Amino acid sequence: MLKSLISLATALSFVLTAFSATAVEVLVDSASLVPTESQRKATHLITRFISTYHYRSTPLDDALSEKILERYLDALDPSHHYLLAEDISRLRRLEHQLDDMLRRAELDAAFETFRLFRTRVEETVNYAEGLVEEEFDFSRDEGYVYDRSEAAWPADRREREEIWRKRVKNDILTLRLAGKEDDEIRDTLAKRYHRLARRVGQLSPGDVYQTFMNAYTAAVEPHTSYFSPRTSENFKIHLSLSLEGIGAALRTDDEYTVVQRVIAGGPADKQGELQTDDRITGVAQEDGQMVDVVAWRLEDVVDLIRGPKGTEVRLEVLPEGADPALPRKVIHLTRNTIKLEEQAAKKWILDVDTDVGARRIGVVEIPSFYLDSAAEARGDEDFRSTTRDVSRLLAELEDEAVDGIVIDLRGNGGGALTEAVRLSGVFIDKGPVVQVRDSRGRTKVENDSDPSLLYDGPLAVLVDRYSASASEIFAGAIKDYGRGIIIGEPTYGKGTVQSLVDLDRYVDEEGVALGQLKTTIAQFFRVNGASTQHRGVQPHVVFPTAFDIEDHGERALKNALPWDNIREAKYRPYRFESRLTAELNGLHAQRLSDDPVFDLVMLEARENKTRRDQKVVSLNEAKRKQERQQREDVREERTSELRALLGLPEVEGDEDGALDASKDKRADVWLNEAARVLVDYIDLRTDTGLKLVKRDLPVESCIFGDC
Repeated sequence: MLKSLISLATALSFVLTAFSATAVEVLVDSASLVPTESQRKATHLITRFISTYHYRSTPLDDALSEKILERYLDALDPSHHYLLAEDISRLRRLEHQLDDMLRRAELDAAFETFRLFRTRVEETVNYAEGLVEEEFDFSRDEGYVYDRSEAAWPADRREREEIWRKRVKNDILTLRLAGKEDDEIRDTLAKRYHRLARRVGQLSPGDVYQTFMNAYTAAVEPHTSYFSPRTSENFKIHLSLSLEGIGAALRTDDEYTVVQRVIAGGPADKQGELQTDDRITGVAQEDGQMVDVVAWRLEDVVDLIRGPKGTEVRLEVLPEGADPALPRKVIHLTRNTIKLEEQAAKKWILDVDTDVGARRIGVVEIPSFYLDSAAEARGDEDFRSTTRDVSRLLAELEDEAVDGIVIDLRGNGGGALTEAVRLSGVFIDKGPVVQVRDSRGRTKVENDSDPSLLYDGPLAVLVDRYSASASEIFAGAIKDYGRGIIIGEPTYGKGTVQSLVDLDRYVDEEGVALGQLKTTIAQFFRVNGASTQHRGVQPHVVFPTAFDIEDHGERALKNALPWDNIREAKYRPYRFESRLTAELNGLHAQRLSDDPVFDLVMLEARENKTRRDQKVVSLNEAKRKQERQQREDVREERTSELRALLGLPEVEGDEDGALDASKDKRADVWLNEAARVLVDYIDLRTDTGLKLVKRDLPVESCIFGDC
C-alpha cells in the first residue's frame, strides 16, 4: 500500500544523495577509503545491466566518460566551493579513461578524486573557522554570490579564501538580522563549519562508491541510480516510516535539507505553510531551542523532525527561491500518522456566476493514484482505491445536480498505473488507455475493458507542472479521446518506467551484499502515439505563469530521455470540436485581462521569479535591512489588497494575513478560473451528448509481441 501512496522515486529521495547515505559516527581514516572486491563485482553487474537492459542504448565510451566525470565533480562540489581550478585541470586526464576503468571495474581513480576533495574541504573549513572570530565591516558595499553552481572553479587558494570570506560575512550578517547575539552567532557558525568537514570525513567507502556509480548512472539517464547495501537497507526503513511524522519527503541539496514533496493529508499539508523546495535551516522540539541544521546529514535532520504522535516540532524555513539573506519563517507542526483516508480523493462544489445565473461545478481533488493492493488481493469488498473513491464522489455530485466536473490533479506525482487506467475507464467507453514500449521495442497496451461510463457529463482536468506519471497518463487519455478539456500548465513530463534490480541475486557467494540498481526499462506512450516523456501533456487552455517551462520537470533534468512517438493504438475518440480550443483561450484571456486578483497574483509570481534569478546578495547591513523592510511592506500591502478583492476580512495585530488556497477556495485563483473555463466549454458546445467517432486504425493491442 505504501508504494501506491508514495512514488518510488520520491521515497528514495530520503536516501539517494551523495552526502545523505548513512555514515559511520566516527571519522573514516583516509587510508581506508579504497574500493572493495564487492564493489568491483557490483560494477561488473551494473555496467552489464545498463548496457543490456536499459531503455536507452548508451555505449560506454569516451563521450559518456566525459559526462561521468562532470557529474562526479558536481556531486562532490556542486557549488564550486572547495576544489581549485588546478585540481580540475589535473582531473581532466580522466575524461576519456573512466569508461575503460568501469569496464575493467577499476575504481581507484574515483576514490583518489574523493580523497583530494576531502583534503580541500578540510583546508577550507579550517580557514572558515578562523574567520568566525574576526570583525567585519558591514558598512562596506560588496556582494556575495550565494549560488556558484554555474561559476568557474576558484583559480587558486587566494580566490577561494575571498569566496569564503564573503560567505562567512554573509552568514554572520544573516544571523545578526535574525536577532542573534554575537556570541551565539560565533557558536552557531563554528559548529556549522565543523559539521561540513565532519560530514565529509564520516563518508565511508560505500558512500564514495555510491556517489561515483550514480555519476555513471546519471550520465546515462536521470532516473537510473545505484543504492549501496546500507542505503538499500535504510530505504526499506524510510519507506515504512515515510508516512509518519510531519508528512514530507526530504532530500539534500548541497548543504540544505530541502522539501521534496509535501504528502497529501499529512500535518504539513493540513497546516499549509510548508511548500515544495523550501529549505529547512533549523528544527526545534516543542518550546525548545532552535537547532541550526545547515550542513547536517539528512538522516540526522529527519531524526530531529520525527517524534511521538501528538508532539510539536518547529521548523525554521527559508522559502523556495528566497535568497539566504531573508528572515526565516518558523512553522509549527504537530506530528501525526498519515492515514489512507486523509490521502483519499475529496470533493466540493464551486458556484460560478454567469449572465444566465449560477452554474454549479463539482471539483474532485486527487492527491495521488492510490490502491490498497493487499486488501484487493485478499478479496476485501471495501478496499480503498482512487477509482472506487472517485466513482462514489461523482455519484454524490450528480445527486447534487452539478453542471460539470473538474478533476484536480495539481501536485499529483502519480502512483498506481492500474488506477490511472481504471479511472480513465470511468469517463470513456472501453478501449486502450496507455501504451508501454520496452527496451526491445515491444509494445504492450493497457486497456479499459469495461464498456460502461459512470460519468458522461462535461469534464475538465486541471494539471500543473508537478502533475506527473500516472496523472499524465490519465490526462493524456482524456485529451486523446476528446472526452474533456485539459486546463493549466504543461505537465511534468515523466514518461518512463523503472525497475529495481537486487544485485545480490546474481552472485553465488553467500553473505555478499552488492546493493540495488534502479534502472529505466520502458517508456509510456499515449493512445495517439505521442509520449508523455519530456513534453508532458499540453493543456487545451494554458494558464499564464511567471516561470520558464524549460526550468521545470523532466525538461530541466540533464540527459533526460527525449520526446518520442510510436503508432497510434486502435481507439474510438469522441467528437471534440477543435474550434472550441481557440474560443476557450480567447474567453480565458479576456477574463484575465479584466481581473485585478489575477494581476496581483501574477505580479507576485514575477517578482518571486526575479528574486530567484538573482544570485548575489548585498553584504551591506543597512541596505539589507532596507530591502527586507521593503519586501515586508509590499507583502502586507498586497495581502491586504487581495483579501479586499476576495471579500475577506482584514487581519489584526500580528496575525498572519497570508491566504491559503487549501483552506479557503476563494483564494485558489486557478481552480476558480478552471471552473469558469469549464462553464465556457458547457456554453459553447453545440450539443451535450457524447458521440463516438468511428474509425479503424491499423494497430491492434498486443502484449510485448510482434505488432
